[in-house]
Amino acid sequence: MAAPATAPPTPSSLKRIVAASLIGTTIEWYDFFLYGAAAALVFNKLFFPDSDPLVGTLLAFLTYAVGFAARPLGALVFGHYGDRLGRKKLLVLSLLMMGGATFAIGLLPTHASIGFAAPALLTVLRLVQGFALGGEWGGAVLLVSEHGDAKRRGFWASWPQTGAPAGQLLATGVLSALTALLSDSAFLAWGWRIPFLLSGVLVIVGLWIRLSVDESPVFKAALAQAEARKGDSAVAEKMPLVAVLRYHWRDVLIAMGARMAENISYYVITAFILVYATTAAELSKQTALNAVLIASAVHFAVIPAWGALSDRIGRRPVYLLGAVGVGLWMFPFFMLIDTKSFANLLLAVTVGLVFHGAMYAPQAAFFSEMFATRMRYSGASIGAQFSSVAAGAPAPLIATALFAEHGTSTLISLYVIAAVLITVVAVACAKETRHRDLGDIDAEPGRDEGSAMRAAGARTV
Repeated sequence: MAAPATAPPTPSSLKRIVAASLIGTTIEWYDFFLYGAAAALVFNKLFFPDSDPLVGTLLAFLTYAVGFAARPLGALVFGHYGDRLGRKKLLVLSLLMMGGATFAIGLLPTHASIGFAAPALLTVLRLVQGFALGGEWGGAVLLVSEHGDAKRRGFWASWPQTGAPAGQLLATGVLSALTALLSDSAFLAWGWRIPFLLSGVLVIVGLWIRLSVDESPVFKAALAQAEARKGDSAVAEKMPLVAVLRYHWRDVLIAMGARMAENISYYVITAFILVYATTAAELSKQTALNAVLIASAVHFAVIPAWGALSDRIGRRPVYLLGAVGVGLWMFPFFMLIDTKSFANLLLAVTVGLVFHGAMYAPQAAFFSEMFATRMRYSGASIGAQFSSVAAGAPAPLIATALFAEHGTSTLISLYVIAAVLITVVAVACAKETRHRDLGDIDAEPGRDEGSAMRAAGARTV
């Protein structure tokens, strides 16, 4: 029994769907990265003022890591309901939660006003941010992947991925402008709140665009098939999480391993760099922010190009190129920063993010193509977000601790290289997915469910 055919989206409707996913992920990552930059620059002074400066930074990064701890829970909850109710509804909810938490951070009193309640409230709002982001990524990339043209899925699905550098660009740009316009005392007193309060305006724009798109036709077809099968057999459909762990556990492990180098390298290059450049290299925070700002613009530009290349040669070769490239670049990365030259700092960050883009661009299509439709939101989200607890969450914390203890970047480079080895093994164990048909139904009458589930991930166009 074949899935009902769905008419391919028109170019204009596909662009609107891509725009809806991109604007949402940009806002979500703006909120998330804004916290990371503020943790490196001001939260240590405002919320942990009694600590040694570097210890205060470690404590600020600890609250930063808390957001990652909530992401797996967000992946489970949003994945479950996204596979049951649809992608669009959950994407609207995630945007509201993330934007609301970020806006509230901009209104928080500091340690000087309410004492230890300030870092406690900051941590709670960070948890809300992480929970929302855990559900955002899977829905955003699936909305595009399931609408798009199979032959160009890597290219179209890479556009929501550009939300990460776009959010980084926006967050860093706003912070950079404020630090340039305001004195240090003014920025510390009230200027840091402005970027967080701006999130409220961005959310209104994002909701207006996101509410205008249709639900994924692939999901609607799979939902209709599931309802028909349930009516015919009177057998309840398995929960998405249970189905993922039964039929796609190997794919979840591959996705988790693939994320290790991508996640760790990104947060070392964009978050820890603000600490390292201002301490070891004795550069100003303005200089460090400017380098990340320019490099993020390049990162934004190369992601669709890497996505298009993955349509031509496959997801695995592009992903492996990025992982190996990041591993080889780590020692030169820190050596360039140690020269205390802005040009070398910019080169270090830009090349690092270009290699990162080769992993990040095909990731959306790669993970989407691993899972059957009625468990795709859960599978892709779980694989992506559970790894973030071990990868992105502690990365700035571990890097800062290693630097504080040893005063050198050598162990930090080896830390990233170890993550690269895990990713290379995981991607090498994966099957190439670029020809898989996302419209395959989850099960077929007359076949055992396990065989049907396996076939749903194996058939090609």
